[in-house]
Amino acid sequence: MEQDIANLFGEMNKKKPLIHQITNLVTMNDCANVTLAVGASPVMALSPYEAGDMAMLANALVLNIGTMQEDTLKGMKVAGKAANTKGIPVIFDPVGAGATSYRTNCATEILKEIRPSVIRGNASEISKLIGGPSVTKGVDTGCITVPNWEIAKKTAASFNCIAVVSGEEDAVSDGKDTYIIQNGHPILTKITGTGCMSSVLIACFAAIGHNLLHSAVAGISLMGIAGEMAAESLTAQEGTGTFKVKLMDFISRLDGEMWIKGVRVIAA
Repeated sequence: MEQDIANLFGEMNKKKPLIHQITNLVTMNDCANVTLAVGASPVMALSPYEAGDMAMLANALVLNIGTMQEDTLKGMKVAGKAANTKGIPVIFDPVGAGATSYRTNCATEILKEIRPSVIRGNASEISKLIGGPSVTKGVDTGCITVPNWEIAKKTAASFNCIAVVSGEEDAVSDGKDTYIIQNGHPILTKITGTGCMSSVLIACFAAIGHNLLHSAVAGISLMGIAGEMAAESLTAQEGTGTFKVKLMDFISRLDGEMWIKGVRVIAA
């Protein structure tokens, strides 16, 4: 698996896939920049009047409910249905599901009308989607006692997709094969957008790969590895502002060889 994933980095630079993102307004710029950093191209067409047309031009679609409004939901539905028709991967990020009834209802509505290829979120968000406990602080996760790999496996089986559950250890599952990613650093939780950017990285790899499970492992582990490298490079005088810049630097520099050397992945 590792060599197959490493090869995706070279493919990214050759194909430069177009990633359509209807995403969190708080992190939209970060998501666009991380798309460019990894070698893909971003487009953010939010309006329901053009979202479907744009999805038909793209190689993958990201739907992120971080800052939901009525037109945003309409745009997501139009784009998601177009993506399903075209057969391109749809990556769904249910930001804050369980925090409010509106967010939860939006997530449920999207999942009823659109077939996701990958669902990525924290343990609380993903647990809520499958009827489990949800503990949130705003849009951040609280303490869920069920292990991430178990939530990922159950979610993948429930929605017939790849499930990625982020946390201290990330879990990726297709319902049969489940992997635990042990990369990452606590400082990743101190800046906005790392979860949203992780979903985008997964979409970038899904756009050029034939194995969605491998694409999900690639995207979520890339964030963890780059986070470790950025944190290790900080001096005593540098903090979260510098870390965010260095995180983007390392994402842009990582290649397949560096990924193989840095990744820590085990089967659950």
